[in-house]
Amino acid sequence: MGRLDELDLSLSLTRKQEAARLTAAQTRLVELRLFLGGMFGAEQIGPGVMIVFEGWDAGGKGGAIKRLVSYLDPRHVTVGQFAAPTPRERRHHFLWRFSRDIPGMGGMCVFDRSWYGRVLVERVEGFATKQEWGRAYAEIRGFEQMLAAEGLIIIKFWLHISDGEQLKRFKAREKDPLKRWKLTDEDWRNRKKRRAYEKAVEAMIEETSTQWAPWTLIEGDDKRYARVKVVEQTVAQIESGMRGFGLEPPPPLPTPAENKR
Repeated sequence: MGRLDELDLSLSLTRKQEAARLTAAQTRLVELRLFLGGMFGAEQIGPGVMIVFEGWDAGGKGGAIKRLVSYLDPRHVTVGQFAAPTPRERRHHFLWRFSRDIPGMGGMCVFDRSWYGRVLVERVEGFATKQEWGRAYAEIRGFEQMLAAEGLIIIKFWLHISDGEQLKRFKAREKDPLKRWKLTDEDWRNRKKRRAYEKAVEAMIEETSTQWAPWTLIEGDDKRYARVKVVEQTVAQIESGMRGFGLEPPPPLPTPAENKR
């Protein structure tokens, strides 16, 4: 699990290293996805897979998600994106609005932000009372434990970048007319509260990293390194999760080069 201040944000990959490792991991992910969906190998449906992304603004979530799902058939994975709750959603328990996107057996969903907003932005910005976000840790642990017990592999990523790297990316977005839409006044306001957000992130990791749904921290200053680690960790955790459910992952298919031998 680790801590934010223990991460080595100098880790990086060359373009060539990224291409080789990303292709290998993406190919393996396709094999696992088809296997779990009953479309390859044993032809029986396996556990569902839910991948949760949280991280700093401009932390690279979008780029990482793109690399994660780009090799997959769009019929075999969904991406759920969540912003502030609507007035109707606020009338329900904060977990209610996420339930329709949770995958069933053999399914796969990627969450671009999630219920962790209750203990992050809602905590820091005062949208939830201290009592509400304080009890949310136990509610989240119980929610995820219930899903895991029902046969769901839960993978959670926090994409971490330094304060300096975030500022660099903000300024680059500001100058690019095709990316300027990603940068809002709220993003700039949040930067001023980084210490408060760091405290909230550390508490989130400490309180909700469990045996059934551990957090994986991603060193994100180098986008290539972060994207590769996300896909490789997804593959590793799916294989580990399958074994936890008594299902042996299929052996990797031979590469085209191996087929020629």
